[in-house]
Amino acid sequence: MSPSAVPAIGERIRQERMRKGVSARGLAREIGVSASLISQIETDKSQPSVSTLYAITTALGISVEDIFAPGSDDGVPAGPRADVVVPPVGVAVQVSDVPAADSAVSPDSAVSPGEAAPSATSVPETISALRVLGSDRRRVGPVVRAAEREVLTLDSGVTWELLGQVPDAHTDFLRITYQPGGSSSSGAGLLMRHSGTEYGHVLSGELVLTLGFEEHHLRAGDSVSFDSTMPHAYRNDGTEPAVGIWFVLERSA
Repeated sequence: MSPSAVPAIGERIRQERMRKGVSARGLAREIGVSASLISQIETDKSQPSVSTLYAITTALGISVEDIFAPGSDDGVPAGPRADVVVPPVGVAVQVSDVPAADSAVSPDSAVSPGEAAPSATSVPETISALRVLGSDRRRVGPVVRAAEREVLTLDSGVTWELLGQVPDAHTDFLRITYQPGGSSSSGAGLLMRHSGTEYGHVLSGELVLTLGFEEHHLRAGDSVSFDSTMPHAYRNDGTEPAVGIWFVLERSA
């Protein structure tokens, strides 16, 4: 059965960036990538890696879940909740001044394994990548058939399939596939971190999880759970796809 394709995400990212009044160059500078990469993503000439997508959604104050959702009638994603204060994009503070739950590591300037994170690195002061946009978020389910899953194909050999979504339950519920050689980052050795608690279960194949300074080799039947603010990355060094069920629960504001 062939899952349903998700509409191109580039235009939604571009519209949200323009709605926030952020230039492509400014967004690129904030997350530590080139302006040409942002342009390629927005024109759907390139798909972001997992870490780049998390960085973009964090910087723009939108949810990874909402990347799957169609835009509003005017083509612009819904704005933030009235009771959630979104700091201006581009405002930077020192890591030491930001609670761990609200800090972010940009994918192309992330911590490499074996290296300690700088104690005073500037990072964007933004809301969590998983924070709700509004109370009218759509429902996916309660039953999602295999042939009806919405599929998002990311760069570096990773595919996300949305398994369900409940309005105001701020989670990512995904079936994730890493192709042989696939990784969560387009750059070797780069780690990411984001708000929330991450739970995963490997159904088939093998994955290598880098968590902080340690590597964990995951096989079918293995599970993981950890605070997503800890620098981490996944890669598939095997010869067959690695498939798992992942659940990321947003840390409560």
